[in-house]
Amino acid sequence: MTIAVGDKLPTATFKEKTADGPVEVTTEQLFKGKRVVLFAVPGAFTPTCSLNHLPGYLENRDAILSRGIDDIAVVAVNDLHVMGAWATSSGGMGKIHFLSDWNAAFTKALGMDVDLSAGTLGIRSKRYSMLVEDGVVKVLNLEDSPGQATVSGAAAMLEQL
Repeated sequence: MTIAVGDKLPTATFKEKTADGPVEVTTEQLFKGKRVVLFAVPGAFTPTCSLNHLPGYLENRDAILSRGIDDIAVVAVNDLHVMGAWATSSGGMGKIHFLSDWNAAFTKALGMDVDLSAGTLGIRSKRYSMLVEDGVVKVLNLEDSPGQATVSGAAAMLEQL
C-alpha cells in the first residue's frame, strides 16, 4: 500500500554524511514538530536526479524555507558514502539533508519501492515529493514517469506551500 495524504510516516532511521562525519537521523528527529519538504530520487548521480530534480531544490532552498518550512531533505536508496559524495559534488552539503535509505526500508514502508533491475539499478525509490507536518503527509506528488521531475520538482512544491 502506498502512503497517502493524511498518513503518518513510518518510523525509520537514515544515515547521513555530514561535515562532522556519519550520523543517524530518525524520522522523529527530522519531522517531529516541524514542517519538512522531503523528496525522493531513484538514485544519486543519475541524470534526471542530478541535472533536474536536486538542482531545483538547491536553487529554491531559501524560497522554500521562507514559506515556513523548517527543513528540506532528499532520500535515495544509496549508501551513506554515495549520498555524501553527491551532497559534496552538488554543493548541497549542509544546505539540505542527503538521507541514505541504504536497505530501502523506509522506501518499502511507504510503498514507494520500484524494481529497476532491468536498468541495472536494482530496488530503488519512485520519484516523489511531499510536505510533511509533524510526521504527517500533507502534500504528496508522485511522478508518473521516472525520467521526469516536474510534479515532484521544487517549482511545483513552491506553488503548494
